[in-house]
Amino acid sequence: MDVNREIQTNLSGHTVIVTGGTRGIGLGIVRVLARAGAELMVTGRKRERLERVAQELTAVGVPHRTLQADVARSETSSAVVAATLEAFGKIDGLVANAQSFRPVTKLEDVKESDFDLVLETGPKGTLFLMQAVLPSMRERGRGRIVTFGSSMGNTGVPGYGPYSAAKEAVRSLTRTAAREWGRYGITVNCVCPASVAHRMPIADEGSERAKAFAEMYADHPLGRDGDPEDDIAPAVTFLLSDASQYLTGQTFMVDGGGIMRA
Repeated sequence: MDVNREIQTNLSGHTVIVTGGTRGIGLGIVRVLARAGAELMVTGRKRERLERVAQELTAVGVPHRTLQADVARSETSSAVVAATLEAFGKIDGLVANAQSFRPVTKLEDVKESDFDLVLETGPKGTLFLMQAVLPSMRERGRGRIVTFGSSMGNTGVPGYGPYSAAKEAVRSLTRTAAREWGRYGITVNCVCPASVAHRMPIADEGSERAKAFAEMYADHPLGRDGDPEDDIAPAVTFLLSDASQYLTGQTFMVDGGGIMRA
């Protein structure tokens, strides 16, 4: 029995846009979607990283395109969608993973520019992308959108105020889109992952950020960080597949049970 076929998680022939797909969680998602058979449009801000991803996908024969893009701009979202349709003729899924980040800052010290950055690349960027893929998905009567939130929005982690607020806004937009677009066969779900080790440079050892990271996993049910490929990407792949067709407007805490500490 072909289990992958039976539970409908094979993405052969599905075209998926992955933003921020050149490192960390985004790169893990790209690799797993490639193995699941998807055709990929991968966006990122740095050309050299996009080139490395393109080389990797080319080496294993995955149909793909890459595009240097800033998700904070609405015109960029339209360009990403246009390029995807030109290359593949359709869009089956969107993984709105890209999000800029600011250094850990006490709420009393947050500047307007700090807040603007996470709002523009988080909820605004996600909304622009969702709006851009809607016409194509609506016309075909099917679509899968996966957004990204953060458990920090639920737990109020000190130092992450603007980031947490931005991620909670993404979750809210996810629920609204699910309500408004479900009639078109489009599902919209949010993933809150735990996978941050890739953002912890060796130089940060002993820093406040490193201490916060260590504390995060000291009382963690599974006692470890999530792996982008092994732990996070499979959940995203499921949400892009037909196996998830009766799930929408939901938040999935792909955090190894970390939310239970809240």
